[in-house]
Amino acid sequence: MHGDRVLFIDGEALVIDKPAGLPVDRPRNGSISLENHLESLKFGFKRWPHAVHRLDRDTSGCLLLSRNPKAHARFQQAFEAGLVEKRYLAVLNGLVEGEGMIDLPLAKVSTMEEGWRMVADPSGKSARTGWRALRHEDGRTLVEFRPETGRTHQIRVHAATGLGAPVVGDPVYGAGEPGGMLLHAASLTVPRGEKDPITAEAPVPERFGIFQN
Repeated sequence: MHGDRVLFIDGEALVIDKPAGLPVDRPRNGSISLENHLESLKFGFKRWPHAVHRLDRDTSGCLLLSRNPKAHARFQQAFEAGLVEKRYLAVLNGLVEGEGMIDLPLAKVSTMEEGWRMVADPSGKSARTGWRALRHEDGRTLVEFRPETGRTHQIRVHAATGLGAPVVGDPVYGAGEPGGMLLHAASLTVPRGEKDPITAEAPVPERFGIFQN
């Protein structure tokens, strides 16, 4: 991973622009994951940085890594306390108007045929996502999402079930169109008490096509 993927760096934190298709956790088949790039992200430190949170394999954008264990614990607490501001951009299959808050608890279900997926379930874990439609092109909508919780696949399920318009290219909750999933972690702000917050913005990737600009 080249230095041009680094969006923010200081003594305790690193934010990279994760490419779509790169898993954060090592897949069972041992194929390439973030772990293969950690050596190149040491930048003079002895230890590898560690991912503080997760992005789905096919989601690109801002991923926070800690550079020491103390910082890691503090950053994780900030995520768990809901203090981290996350802004995502997604292209949805369908016309969505306006803005609002999706409040749909999520639970994991698993079947032999389809494997596991997340579903809206009143008895599941609470999940809240703010959203705002930005523009329409060719029957699709560019939407800004600001998740208040960090559930697995939260934005993808909230788009498909909450708004009735799945993320373009979503292989699980949508039609899985070619060209990849159009979901991107566009910015991240992590408060650090007395210190300046960690802030990063990841440019909209080329796969967004007419929605890139």
